Amino acid sequence: MAFTFFFRDLHVLDLVVQHAAPMLVGRSYPRVWDAGCAMGPEPYSLAILFAEKLGPFAFRNLRILATDLDDTGTFGGIIAAGVYPDPELERTPPELRARYFESAAEPGSSRVIERIRDRVRFEQHDLLSLQSVGGGFSLVLCKNVLLHFSAAQRVEVIRMYHASLAAGGLFAMEQTQKLPDEVSHLFERVVADAQLYRRREVGCA
Repeated sequence: MAFTFFFRDLHVLDLVVQHAAPMLVGRSYPRVWDAGCAMGPEPYSLAILFAEKLGPFAFRNLRILATDLDDTGTFGGIIAAGVYPDPELERTPPELRARYFESAAEPGSSRVIERIRDRVRFEQHDLLSLQSVGGGFSLVLCKNVLLHFSAAQRVEVIRMYHASLAAGGLFAMEQTQKLPDEVSHLFERVVADAQLYRRREVGCA
């Protein structure tokens, strides 16, 4: 589903950033994978929250890979431009909107500032291929995607996420989903009020 808006599930995103930020500071080029990014409000929301939490040097080194299936062939261009209709920004906290958005040439639209746009890159990817886009990610975020898969597909996709994470990396998914029993041994839960997990090594109890 392509429709989304900025700072959707802000409570969850805040928790993700709070727990992920210490890992990112300690890495030369920390990498985050936002799987199922739609047209970009979620990875940009994440980038803005990291900009608030990280120092300038750590944030400048951050790389957020935003992926989606994108049958329309439009997501990449939209994300690169960073221009969105103002109604999609209605839930953006006013102070963040003032700091991280600027007026766009298109009437009734705003543009994500360059400092934030530079941290996000889009790549087309089919999660059901079960081929990861890379490894060593400090964080994998997959919200509002897994609910569209069968139970067996969810298990295999989550196994792929586990293999894609760095040691101790974080995995976050939508609140409506629970970690399947088949992969529960691969992660430990980080907080009680969000589906946020830390990678365990294979074989850990």
